[in-house]
Amino acid sequence: MNGTMAASSHRIMLGPLVAAIDQGTSSTRFLVFNSKTAELLSHHQVEIKQSFPKEGWVEEDPKEILQSVYECMERTCEKLTQLNIDISNIKAIGVTNQRETTLVWDKETGEPLYNAIVWLDLRTQSTVERLINKTPGRNKNHLKHKTGLPISTYFSAVKLRWLMDNVDEVHQAVVSHRAMFGTVDSWLIWCLTGGKSGGVHCTDVTNASRTMLFNIHTMDWDPELCKCLYLLSFFFSCQKSGALSGIPISGCLGDQSAALVGQMCFQDGQAKNTYGTGCFLLRNTGVKPVMSEHGLLTTVAYKLGRDKPACYALEGSVAIAGAVVRWLQDNLGIIGSSEELEKLAASVGTSYGCYFVPAFSGLYAPYWEPSARGIICGLTQFTNKSHLAFAALEAVCFQTREILDAMNQDSGIPLTQLQVDGGMTSNKLLMQLQADILCIPVVKPSMPETTALGAAMAAGAAEGVSVWSLNPEDLSEVTSEKFEPQINPEESEFRYARWKKAVEKSMNWETMEPVCNGNGGNIFSSVPLGFYIIGSMLMLIGAKYLTVPGNENYFEQ
Repeated sequence: MNGTMAASSHRIMLGPLVAAIDQGTSSTRFLVFNSKTAELLSHHQVEIKQSFPKEGWVEEDPKEILQSVYECMERTCEKLTQLNIDISNIKAIGVTNQRETTLVWDKETGEPLYNAIVWLDLRTQSTVERLINKTPGRNKNHLKHKTGLPISTYFSAVKLRWLMDNVDEVHQAVVSHRAMFGTVDSWLIWCLTGGKSGGVHCTDVTNASRTMLFNIHTMDWDPELCKCLYLLSFFFSCQKSGALSGIPISGCLGDQSAALVGQMCFQDGQAKNTYGTGCFLLRNTGVKPVMSEHGLLTTVAYKLGRDKPACYALEGSVAIAGAVVRWLQDNLGIIGSSEELEKLAASVGTSYGCYFVPAFSGLYAPYWEPSARGIICGLTQFTNKSHLAFAALEAVCFQTREILDAMNQDSGIPLTQLQVDGGMTSNKLLMQLQADILCIPVVKPSMPETTALGAAMAAGAAEGVSVWSLNPEDLSEVTSEKFEPQINPEESEFRYARWKKAVEKSMNWETMEPVCNGNGGNIFSSVPLGFYIIGSMLMLIGAKYLTVPGNENYFEQ
């Protein structure tokens, strides 16, 4: 027996494995799971740089994002080989991604035409204000009956409008029929399946539902918003991933939908909250979309199979959660790491009346107020950096409380406990604060990578792969840690009321003056809402000018 055969004979066979690409706002990860036990076998993580060219602008380099995926794949495969785990047993790959982040690239050269505009970017505030002013009654919810979304800087459509109006390379590519648009999942999948040499251009319904161009009732691109475009999901093979070449990419979910699946919230009424760069609370509402009357979004939760119905969720989105840690570290320099934040806050155990509203990108749910800006109030001469650290953690918890209150009002059935996941959940002080402020238990799974797990579950359960059962009786039991409330409700309500007062103070700080286009005229001055949405977006993403994620092969995820 030669050396290669001897080595291969000692490889550990664990049953079918499923991998996941988890491309988030602050980092990229590649993770490999055992499909029978949901055990995480190995992973690798690479941080992503963000750039802030102007106040309120947030960008990332599409090439850096792609390279980080390749690096994570390679390093994870190396780690598996060192563990004597046979990587040829990886049967499928799932993709999960930061949502709403918008890219446009050249289909002939494969080159990005501009940096990715990140979901929390605020440059389109004036575009949004003018668009709202054109709606009947100046109503930011004018499109909500179809999209489930308010008109906001958050979503992809207005980012696309900005790119077309302000980036000459994008404009020229649109005119010459070379431009391709997508969210991060579309960019990665197109590149991984061949790029300019036949790459598959597609997305899934969860990401599509965040563009403000997708009808969540018909599960299609809406004909009034983007004429004659259709969305079909996909089943395609990864062509450019070294040792993983030829393995099918059989699932795709936006990161918050993936976390909902990973937390196994498959029943109407189950909910989870993810603490990442932002904070996102989703509650499964079953096969019927529920329109919020209290500032929440209605979104597609998942569609796990060609013949399976779409399930929906109510969502509360908070722009700044974990990002406040980076701000305290990079901008103020009062901490050196997230671990240091917990120690600093724990050293005082109180904010001493200091309240921090981190509205760096305006306020998302339930206010949808882009004019808000961050404030710190209640300061005295006694206040120090430890109190500010505590106030920053409390801010994450108070924002979640606002979302939970709105969700309980919309559903009529209050949550009795909150399932949580995401990077910030490693902070035990934060988790205890969250239980105290919500006055209900907080339940954290012992395996925190639920976003990647959800993508792997979807990919492994795909038709043609079928190595992961999503039947409730087959799902692995999850071990968890529970944080019970430890303060009396009266104190919790007092602190929450003062937080709400601070939020009021953060409102209406910033308004954007009308921005002229390159010819000196207001781009909305003679364009009513219908022509703006149908005509302008059609010019960018319509079938004639710009290909969109489409109908290459049929597998709905």
